[in-house]
Amino acid sequence: MKLRLAPTKYSTRTKLAFAAFIALTFCFAYPGSVYAKRKPAKHGIIKIQTSPAGLPIEIDGKPEGTTAIDWRSWNRNPGVHTVVILLPDGQRWTREITLDAGRIKCVALNYRPGVPTTVSPCPYPVNLSAPVTVNEGEVITYTADVSYTGTSALNYTWTVSPAGAKILSGAGTPTISVDSTGLGNQSISATLVVNDGSGEAACRQFGNASTSVVRAPKPPREGREFDVCCSCAFDDTKARLDNLAIEMQNDPSASAYIVGYGGRTSRSGQADRLVTRARDYLVNQRGIDAARVVVVNGGYREEDCLEMWIVPRGAAVPEARPTLQPSDARPAPESPGRGRRRG
Repeated sequence: MKLRLAPTKYSTRTKLAFAAFIALTFCFAYPGSVYAKRKPAKHGIIKIQTSPAGLPIEIDGKPEGTTAIDWRSWNRNPGVHTVVILLPDGQRWTREITLDAGRIKCVALNYRPGVPTTVSPCPYPVNLSAPVTVNEGEVITYTADVSYTGTSALNYTWTVSPAGAKILSGAGTPTISVDSTGLGNQSISATLVVNDGSGEAACRQFGNASTSVVRAPKPPREGREFDVCCSCAFDDTKARLDNLAIEMQNDPSASAYIVGYGGRTSRSGQADRLVTRARDYLVNQRGIDAARVVVVNGGYREEDCLEMWIVPRGAAVPEARPTLQPSDARPAPESPGRGRRRG
């Protein structure tokens, strides 16, 4: 009859040898003779065979060579013995065997490599980077960082909002450029859908990023130089002022700036006389509101000059552009018998 093996326990390392198919066989005791009595046995026998052969064996911590396809036997005293077999994958198969005198305990071990476990690369993170703010008209770059460990080619599908936002380049790639022209004081949002073509829900991932567009301030309106009259007779000056008055009537919000310059040898106070006479003519003869006419003493030039400027509301006012320092001017002395100068 077959002998029954007492319960044995696995060591911790034994739990790792999942790839091994192990058969522990209980062998018969030494056969007795019906004709003669045998002396009681003093030891038991451990028999081991493995497939494949050639696996290193240790019994009770001592190397015992390698296994074979055929049975190998070891005589051991009764008691608990530890058998260790080194598997091809580097793991150690360990078993404690309780051996009785006159008993044979057999270990048959068939090793089968474990089947590799396929780990899905999904889900995977999708992170989008983009500037927090841009000025209106600047190009915004949205870039995707996708940590995908699979081997399939990824598909990139971008959408941007609001409707006025336009993708300039990069559709179908991890990076796109978006035009922010006309979207001042709005937020542009870019959404990316990434999938690996497998159709699995976990392999379809999303990312989103937003950028605020700062409206560019309108460039300041500038005044324009309407006319310049140097060493002009007053009749000539009046004709130019008539044209200036017509321009101001066409733009009721604009102001006129009259900048006067005295000449190197003009009479003292000539610049003030020139601009005062021009203002009086616009107000009294052409009916321009006095609040819309600003006169400026611009200093000195080589000859008497009047600059006439049209300045829209909110525009920067013109600055005087003298060409002589006051110290370089040589005002002509006043003479009771001197006639009136032109201009």
